[in-house]
Amino acid sequence: MMLPRLLFCAQMLLVLTGCGDRTPAESAAPQPPALSFTAQQATQALAHVTGLVEQCTPRDAGTAGAEKAARWIRDRLAERGVDARIDRFTDPTPRGPKPFFNVLATLPGTGDGWIVLLSHFDTMSGIGEGFQGANDSGSSTGLLIELAAILRAAGPLPHTILCGFMDGEECMLAYSDRDGFHGSRRLARQMKAEGRSVKAVILMDMVGDRDLKLTMPRNGTGALRLLALKAAEATGDRDRIGLFDGIVYDDHQAFLDCGFPAVNLIDFEFGSAPGLNDYWHTPADTLDKLSVESLLTTGRIVQEMVNRLSH
Repeated sequence: MMLPRLLFCAQMLLVLTGCGDRTPAESAAPQPPALSFTAQQATQALAHVTGLVEQCTPRDAGTAGAEKAARWIRDRLAERGVDARIDRFTDPTPRGPKPFFNVLATLPGTGDGWIVLLSHFDTMSGIGEGFQGANDSGSSTGLLIELAAILRAAGPLPHTILCGFMDGEECMLAYSDRDGFHGSRRLARQMKAEGRSVKAVILMDMVGDRDLKLTMPRNGTGALRLLALKAAEATGDRDRIGLFDGIVYDDHQAFLDCGFPAVNLIDFEFGSAPGLNDYWHTPADTLDKLSVESLLTTGRIVQEMVNRLSH
């Protein structure tokens, strides 16, 4: 009667030994790579900004210049291996119905949830024929093109990444339900109607100023504001970003209104002296005011935020 018991014990020993052969690393799900944003990539981002300004100025919303800029962005993304589409739509404005052109690049992930990275590319109308809009918002547009290329090259991440280049952020006369934020309102409402599970919306605006001081307005999700501070601390850029107790209405607001978590990284001291914003929406918003170092700082922070959201 001992033989069955001995066989049973031997079988149990094999099972336990087999389980013991698996290490914790083998049992755990594979982690996505921790990506970094480098000086070389920041230099390329500034080259994108330069190309946009030199080839697509002006690019006021509702004009042929904006459509040309949208095609230019799509083509630059394609050169970096990123598939993008132009979402053309018509919206009412104080000057009648106008066409708008969002550029959308979707990088599919391996699981549920979306991370949305945003910039607008249109320029403020009425400034003048040669108005560059280099910082507002050529800077974030060039940076987002490069971030999209990095994320695509990394392969699938746990969450789908949507890189959205918004048209119609600037108003034609005065911000209202019919003037300004056309692209972001459309995209946010589309994602809500489609039932998208959005983990984070990160907006970049005016991020290339040589004297960079990013702020995050109070109308933003607290957890994402904290995440940005922790990311900046990890990258050594904590002195370049802070909290702003005021409210700034920008493209992230449409996502907040739809119930999505969102944060705005913006430098609202773009001027001739500390504390001033006198270059904003003037002919002084030119390429010579930008720097690779500022794009590097913003790129590092945003990339680290994506890393942390993906783990």
